[in-house]
Amino acid sequence: MVRVRFAPSPTGNLHIGGGRTALFNWLFARSKQGKFILRIEDTDLTRSKPEFIEEILSSLKWLGFDWDEIYYQSRRFEIYKEYAQKALQKGCAYIERSEDGREAIIYKVIPEKIKITDLIRGEIVFDTSVIKDQVLIKSDGTPTYNFACVVDDALMEITHVIRGDDHISNTPKQVLLYRALGFPVPQFAHLPLILAKGGGRMSKRKGATAISEYRMMGYLPEALVNFLLLLGWAPGGNREIIDIKEAMKLFDIKNVNKTAAVMDMDKLDWINNQYLKSEDPVRLTEAVVPLLIEKQYIDKADFDREYVLSLVKLFQARLTVINDFPDWADFFFLKEITVDPAAKEKYLSRDLSREFKLFIERLDNLDRFDITEIEAAFREIVADLNIQAKVLIHPIRVALTGKTVGPGLFEVIYYLGRERAKERLLKWVKQ
Repeated sequence: MVRVRFAPSPTGNLHIGGGRTALFNWLFARSKQGKFILRIEDTDLTRSKPEFIEEILSSLKWLGFDWDEIYYQSRRFEIYKEYAQKALQKGCAYIERSEDGREAIIYKVIPEKIKITDLIRGEIVFDTSVIKDQVLIKSDGTPTYNFACVVDDALMEITHVIRGDDHISNTPKQVLLYRALGFPVPQFAHLPLILAKGGGRMSKRKGATAISEYRMMGYLPEALVNFLLLLGWAPGGNREIIDIKEAMKLFDIKNVNKTAAVMDMDKLDWINNQYLKSEDPVRLTEAVVPLLIEKQYIDKADFDREYVLSLVKLFQARLTVINDFPDWADFFFLKEITVDPAAKEKYLSRDLSREFKLFIERLDNLDRFDITEIEAAFREIVADLNIQAKVLIHPIRVALTGKTVGPGLFEVIYYLGRERAKERLLKWVKQ
């Protein structure tokens, strides 16, 4: 049975590169009806923090990467010491005493050529003559990364090690230890780097940020997973949008690209918009309600959920991220709106009192205040005034919303309501 592991270190939050590594491990396991093991590598007792463990687990759950087993290395120190002693007994390790009398256990590296067949990169040959002797247990009693990793991979029966290619240099060191301890050597697959758009290493400024931050910015987990999937793999047919269940049927780690992937935020935004367009409006409403409460646009204890749902449907196709909604729809909730100065200069610098008064009168006279009747009233006015619709439609939009873009004007008027629409238009009518 295929058994893979994702092994984050809780010295920080789960970042985008770690998220992709977790995805490829999880997806490979699920595609092969195997097991996905989560191993928290918290041997650094000083830098490992409970809050980082909590964030990592929360982010993985949010992305939908359920694990079959979970282990914490900090609870396995006795196991590592036991296997270090076995290395001593085999004669492949020795004790080194420091000046203060503390002992470290060191593995003696013998020069040789090590060949592996990486599932992504093909054959890789290492020369161990350039590798110094490897510490197994440090003088403070804690295991080193490579040693704990090898012991755990063996005892957890890991069949495939799928990780970033920044770990390639660790591979020969670990192969030496697998062999020395009589463990089977797993298959390796090293994922290519993720580069910033335009090239160069990732930085926070260029998009390298924690998974939890993408969540806070308003990306959907399904969209982020779809995006991560494309960072090194493609479903074929120039497809960009793919459901994770379908991806399970198509995915094979051997088909991952050898070349570095590019962190293209524009593509992520586009993918998220595609998912938002097809999202259940009720679920989307549940996501925006806390944002509206935070901005004090609605009262937590008393608000019209159906009204908010209607507005979500109005904006849904336009949203890039969920967090766009409170900013784009603010004029529906604010008593006093702020008009964009440039929009005011462009569309409201001319006296439109006559046109606005006519429109207000038509709105007043509507027996049925709905989108169809509102549009009909507007069309009648522009016909009577013998002007193009755009001459009036843009000024009315700015007067009602403070913005130059948004949903259809007649929908805006309908959801603002007759009285609020009249009130905002009257502010631009000279008495």
